[in-house]
Amino acid sequence: MPSFDSSMTQLLLWAVLGYLMGSIPFGMIIARVMGLGNLRSIGSGNIGATNVLRTGNKPAAALTLLFDAAKGAIAVLLARALAQEDAAQIAALAAFLGHCFPVWLGFKGGKGVATFLGLWLALDWRVGVACCLTWLVAAAIWRISSLGALVAAAMSAVWVLSLTDGSALALSIVLTVLVFWRHRANLVRIKAGTEPKIGQS
Repeated sequence: MPSFDSSMTQLLLWAVLGYLMGSIPFGMIIARVMGLGNLRSIGSGNIGATNVLRTGNKPAAALTLLFDAAKGAIAVLLARALAQEDAAQIAALAAFLGHCFPVWLGFKGGKGVATFLGLWLALDWRVGVACCLTWLVAAAIWRISSLGALVAAAMSAVWVLSLTDGSALALSIVLTVLVFWRHRANLVRIKAGTEPKIGQS
């Protein structure tokens, strides 16, 4: 746990700002701007980069991945610059929740993988890089994007303990639980062997 140096008002402010930044549905915005239609009626109906990729538009998927990661990173960096490390962690969690449960979309958002990676890159670049590499290796081995994300999330606490002072351990555990919760349908399909592989519609 970080030392709590910020006031409750400051923490609440960064929780709200982090949530609002995280709740920007870049996938839906990019899909509409690029004429790809409503993501809710495409593939899984998810607003993240993986579902944008199902439109066949790789640049749109790449942009979605970039912007979803950036909103988590920017929330953290702003909180750290203008407040304390405790506010940065609060903003990180809030941005993740905003992406997964955006008020503008009836609290039905994405699964948070890109935002998860982005906020870790901002909180501690070593953990962020380790999580990204973990996702890449796991996805390359099993050819399943969701499984790569789950392995990366599960390993995040290990990377926090081995690469940092451990002050973000509680955050890593909470985020991991949330990632697994958001992927519970994927877990069922992975167990059944019916989860689509990378490149499959």
